[in-house]
Amino acid sequence: MRTCCIYAVLMPSPSPAPPLAATGSAPSAPSPAPAVKQPPAADRVYTHVKQGVLDRRYEGGTLLTEGELAEAVGVSRTPVREALLRLEAEGLIRLYPKKGALVLPVSSQEIADVVETRMLVEQHAVRKVVPASPTLIARLEELLDRQKEQAAAGDLAGAAVTDRCFHAEIVRSGGNEILSRLYDQLRDRQLRMGVAIMHSHPDRIAKTLTEHAAILDALRTGTPRRRRESSISTSTGSPTWLGARSDEQQQFEFRFLAVPAR
Repeated sequence: MRTCCIYAVLMPSPSPAPPLAATGSAPSAPSPAPAVKQPPAADRVYTHVKQGVLDRRYEGGTLLTEGELAEAVGVSRTPVREALLRLEAEGLIRLYPKKGALVLPVSSQEIADVVETRMLVEQHAVRKVVPASPTLIARLEELLDRQKEQAAAGDLAGAAVTDRCFHAEIVRSGGNEILSRLYDQLRDRQLRMGVAIMHSHPDRIAKTLTEHAAILDALRTGTPRRRRESSISTSTGSPTWLGARSDEQQQFEFRFLAVPAR
C-alpha cells in the first residue's frame, strides 16, 4: 500500500514465483488463498455513502433511506443507522426520523470558510518551503504527471484527489505538523468542491494543469516575483497563491459550488 498525501492507495504486489518441484516428484497442490476479512458493516456503509457524496453519486438534496442503503451494501439496517450518525456529525448529511438522510449541498458560507482557511495555511506554508527541496520538486512532478493522465482519461474525481494532494504536499513540506493536521481536516470539503466544479466546468482541468505547472516552475526556480504571481488551482475553489481572489473567481466559486449539478 502506498500513500498519496493522506489517501491510502492500494497497489498490487507482484505474485511470488511458484516453487520449483523436486525432480521426479509430483507437484504439490496449491494452498487455498486466505480469506479476506471484510471491515465491519457500519464501516462499509460509512465508506459507501461518504464516497458517494464526495464523488457526487449522491448529490446535495438527495434523500437516502436506510432500506436502500442496506440493500446497496448488503447489510442490515442497524449498521446503516450507525454510519449515518457518523456522517451527520461530519456535516455531510442531516437525519430526519422515519424519512431518511438528506445529503447537504455545499453552502456559500462553507465555500468562503474553506477558501479563507486554505489561504491562511497555504500562504504561510509556501513561504517556508522556498527554496524547495529536490524531494518536494520530484513529488510535485509526479503528481502533476498523474493529474495529466487522469485528465486525459476523463477521471475528474481522481484529478480532484490529485489536485488536493499537490497542495497538501506543499503544506506538509512547511514542517508545521499542527497546520498540516488542520489542512487535512479540510480534505473532504476540498474534494467535494473540486469534483463539483470540475463537473460544472470540465474545461477547468486544463487550466488547473497550467496553474500547477506554473507553481512547480516557481518553486523550482525560486523566483520571488513568480512566486507571488503563481496561483493555486481554482478547481477546488481556492484563492490565488499569494494574493486575494478576483471578483470573477469569487462569482465562479459561489455560482457553481453551492448548486448541485443537474
